[in-house]
Amino acid sequence: MQTDPLSETLSALADPTRRAILERLARGPATVNEIAEPFDISLPAISRHLKVLESAGLISRGREAQWRPCQLEPQALKHVDEWLSYYRRFWTGSFDKMDAYIAKLKKKDKK
Repeated sequence: MQTDPLSETLSALADPTRRAILERLARGPATVNEIAEPFDISLPAISRHLKVLESAGLISRGREAQWRPCQLEPQALKHVDEWLSYYRRFWTGSFDKMDAYIAKLKKKDKK
């Protein structure tokens, strides 16, 4: 079954290890060994996480001699941000309404 790109991206982001990997790659490209260093899991497990991230378009792998450094691909995150921006309007509107209600209650208390 094929999923849409946004679902694949959100699914990849659901795992805390993958989010930590993206956090590391936000600082710059890294090899698999450099990525695996802070984790207490095997290299094959890290490779599986990297495959999920690559499949979702969140990272890419280059080629430098025998190394395949990974780097962040921010475009996939931009799609998530665009999707969230639609809902951000509702959050902002709700907070504005709540602020107005609190201000109304404060005026009422002062009377």
